[in-house]
Amino acid sequence: MPAVDEMPSLDGDAAPRPSILVVDDDEVLRERLARALAKRGYDVRVAACGDEALRLAREDSPEMAVVDLRMPDGSGLELIVRLKAIDASTRIVMLTGYGSIATAVDAMRLGAVNYLPKPADAEDVLAAFERAEQDPLHSHSDQHDAPSLARVEWEHIHRVLSECGHNVSEAARRLGVHRRSLQRKLRKLAPD
Repeated sequence: MPAVDEMPSLDGDAAPRPSILVVDDDEVLRERLARALAKRGYDVRVAACGDEALRLAREDSPEMAVVDLRMPDGSGLELIVRLKAIDASTRIVMLTGYGSIATAVDAMRLGAVNYLPKPADAEDVLAAFERAEQDPLHSHSDQHDAPSLARVEWEHIHRVLSECGHNVSEAARRLGVHRRSLQRKLRKLAPD
């Protein structure tokens, strides 16, 4: 039986699933997001770096892509440009743990349809694509509540941990906390 992402059916037997490419060097986030999107009916492909993402896009250009800003082989901003060169219709959401207004503006100028801070789940990603399709002047503007202090702390800890290659001792040193305290915090689920 051929894989869904290999060749779409032209005879109309089954509706093709929308395709999405998830590009992130954080394996845990990448795989979790891919599983959640697949459960929601998407044809998901994953890449750990820009080169792998470009290879997959050349084989079969995705309808949508979620691209991390920082990757081991280059910038997600550069990847936006290169994915758009392969297929200008690919809709891209930039995902980053290093959010800044300037980077968000740059991503949008280069062709991203939206921008999300990490950690983001499948609902966040799909909502970002949906918001990109809405007319900002006539849409129901959902005011985003400020994240809780616990959520901001959780995001910061995971960003530092990622920067340290998931080395808990080094992350604890950079955060200025005891390693065991950090391990206790890491065992907790992400706050809502």
